[in-house]
Amino acid sequence: EAAVMTLCAKINGLFCEYSTPRILVVKSWKIGLIYRIYQYIVLVYILWYVAWRGGHQDTDTVVSSVTSKVKGIALTNTSGLGEQVWDVADYIVPPQEDDSFFLMTNMIITPNQTQSKCAEYPTRKSICTSDMNCTKGFKDAQGNGVQTGRCVHYSDSVKTCEVLGWCPMEKKDDPPNPALLADAENFTIFIKNNIQFAKFEFNKRNILPNMSSSYLATCVFNRNTNPNCPIFRIKDIFEETQEDFQTVAVYGGVMAVQIQWDCDLDKDLCVPQYSFRRLDKKDPKSSETPVHNLRFAKYYKNSDGKDSRTLIKGYGIRFDILVYGEVSFPSADYICDFFVRFTAKAYTKKKFTYLDEHELVSIYFLTQFTNTELK
Repeated sequence: EAAVMTLCAKINGLFCEYSTPRILVVKSWKIGLIYRIYQYIVLVYILWYVAWRGGHQDTDTVVSSVTSKVKGIALTNTSGLGEQVWDVADYIVPPQEDDSFFLMTNMIITPNQTQSKCAEYPTRKSICTSDMNCTKGFKDAQGNGVQTGRCVHYSDSVKTCEVLGWCPMEKKDDPPNPALLADAENFTIFIKNNIQFAKFEFNKRNILPNMSSSYLATCVFNRNTNPNCPIFRIKDIFEETQEDFQTVAVYGGVMAVQIQWDCDLDKDLCVPQYSFRRLDKKDPKSSETPVHNLRFAKYYKNSDGKDSRTLIKGYGIRFDILVYGEVSFPSADYICDFFVRFTAKAYTKKKFTYLDEHELVSIYFLTQFTNTELK
């Protein structure tokens, strides 16, 4: 037993001590009066807040507003469009969303579409052998136009019903691999987040007071060296989630940027914590590859004045910016405890009491466990 106690003393009680809170009753009319006055003020405020303002219906949920700005340039060279430079107006589709945005990383391009007649893409409902198999005016919800009633050649070996729509039809091909906008991994996202805890009328933003315009012009988020910078490189986001951007960029995906606000108003601590998570991870039991895409078109008039368009089936990453938060406020007990600690030396000395094993055994047989009064 003596050897064990010696060992415990050498390692400063790292493994052999247990700390527990203790209640100390301070007999001082000055301190007691201050404590009670503060308690009554808090009690009156709570009663007023609940009775007159419906405070019992309020929650501590954070109210948040998010805006984001993506920067970066990419160069592609395709048979459909030739050599083309892509900037933010081209690859962010649509240009504005609430707390999210879609970054296009890959695409299938169908150029020079016009309103005309052509053979429908072969499906169970469109394949035909004669005009008898086609119904004039029929609109297939999964099709590309309105049937004209004619059965025409889609290829040398396949006939389909002719439709009136945007022709030529989009090809049902797999997206290019590697992705066309592979350079997007070096794009950056500047996230601005304003929050409010309405219950305490407290406002904050993720651009902290010590961040100058020169700092924001050069900083990039880094978990270890620059954890508060609100500018994120897309490749770094994927690396934090242990995902490969180039793989996801082919078919697209969904990524969450999480901003956690845990604010302690008593200690004046309120700094956002950033984390990232992929939301569309493949089910290990499924053979289907996650796909995230949308279609949009660029319209123009051709040389003969007819309306034309370039149809783009864009694959990309949807970024959802999720904001969470909670706030704590100092209590009457904390305020009075803080006051007493700095005004009564005896209180500070007796705030922590250390018990050895022999004393602990003796205390075990006492009947009063909750309060200990020191005289």
